[in-house]
Amino acid sequence: MPCTGNCPGTCAVCSELAACTASAVGNRSRMLCNFSPFPCSRQCRWCVIHQPPFSCTQGPFLPGYATTPDEPRVSYGLHRLDHAVGNVPRLIEHLEHVMGFTGFHEFAEFVAEDVGTVDSGLNSMVLANNNEMVLLPINEPTFGTKRKSQIQTYLEQNEGPGLQHLALKTHNIIATMREMHARSRIGGFEFQAAAGPEYYKKVAQKVGDVLTPEEWAAVEQLGILVDQDDQGVLMQVFTKPLGDRPTIFIEIIERRGCLKESASQAGSAAAAPAAAGGEADAAAAAEALADAFKDVVQVREDGVVVEQAAGCGGFGKGNFSELFKSIEDYERTLQV
Repeated sequence: MPCTGNCPGTCAVCSELAACTASAVGNRSRMLCNFSPFPCSRQCRWCVIHQPPFSCTQGPFLPGYATTPDEPRVSYGLHRLDHAVGNVPRLIEHLEHVMGFTGFHEFAEFVAEDVGTVDSGLNSMVLANNNEMVLLPINEPTFGTKRKSQIQTYLEQNEGPGLQHLALKTHNIIATMREMHARSRIGGFEFQAAAGPEYYKKVAQKVGDVLTPEEWAAVEQLGILVDQDDQGVLMQVFTKPLGDRPTIFIEIIERRGCLKESASQAGSAAAAPAAAGGEADAAAAAEALADAFKDVVQVREDGVVVEQAAGCGGFGKGNFSELFKSIEDYERTLQV
């Protein structure tokens, strides 16, 4: 119903909704008033006007929801999206299309020899925006292998191109994985089978002392894969598909190294203390800035604001075969 009718009078019990006047929202009243709950902060929490009878509730959310006071506030330490991967049937065609309307450029490239197994393979290219904080890998299947490419399996099961996985970034993957395992009873993911002891022996020899002995024990226990390029270290773990088909899944990822001074953020940090005057103010401003942009920047011990270069540690090229073997083993259980 229009906001000029029952909406303002009915919802006047909510202080914010007293301002719900025809002049303010009349031109979009059907969407705003008939189908959206309005948050209210004083006399009631929510004014529900989806359909008569209209009602107000003081609960934590909409009517019908109950509080769970005994459940702790959970944080897995996930900060932002690191990259999103798409699967397509023809790589070059889709790359040209995406680059044409986004202006993205090539960031990295992998071929079947880099990332395949003896049974299947793929070709992949990573696109990035100008500051390379947005990363978009795109995969295509290869053919002529012993087993159908898992990318082809995805395309068939997804009934076309789509999102293969989202990589969620954490600053401490060991703590994140421990928390996710501990909280699985309140909803969580099933992870791909862990790599065997032989994998961890080989990867420890390959990357050396980038992790402490305690961290090596933890990554093996939690099934975390480790890789390194000439710039930094990558640690990653993958879930099983989120649904009943072998399509979209989630990656948890931590990158170490590749820290560089953030020119733009450092300039912002220096401007405020200059006005206030004093090194203490400069340090406080840097800390405040890092807190505001904690998903992107950090503050070194010397107070300099730094940020991590995009794609630090690569995309797990050394782990692709291990990942694909686990996906292939999982797909065999589905008989697809």
